[in-house]
Amino acid sequence: MRRERVRVLADSGCTMLVLPQDLVERLGLELSGERIIVTCADERREERPVAGLVTVRTGDRSMQTDCVVGPPLSEPLLGQIVLERLDLLVDCREGKLGPRPESPYLPSLKMKGVRGAHRESVAVCTR
Repeated sequence: MRRERVRVLADSGCTMLVLPQDLVERLGLELSGERIIVTCADERREERPVAGLVTVRTGDRSMQTDCVVGPPLSEPLLGQIVLERLDLLVDCREGKLGPRPESPYLPSLKMKGVRGAHRESVAVCTR
């Protein structure tokens, strides 16, 4: 297992974790074969590969996730999927990331079913 401590920009406008190609290679992450189209801050759209699994750890919270492979030497971005799953808040004034006050020890996630809501069948698989 390879580890690297990385400074990331917690970007509430970003959906997934984005890691630069050079970091993905150093960590030995495998490309999944999946590709997605991303919309950049300047509204450019580009197709990017997906790699994983990578463990993201901040404080005493962690999760495994895929990541979008960004251009070499680009800034790593921590998107909404990780922020939501780990139940983290961004403190822009202090430049810190931390747990919500309502859930200081464990992430707290909402799980609700809505009666009468449209249901769709999906495939659920393991790797």
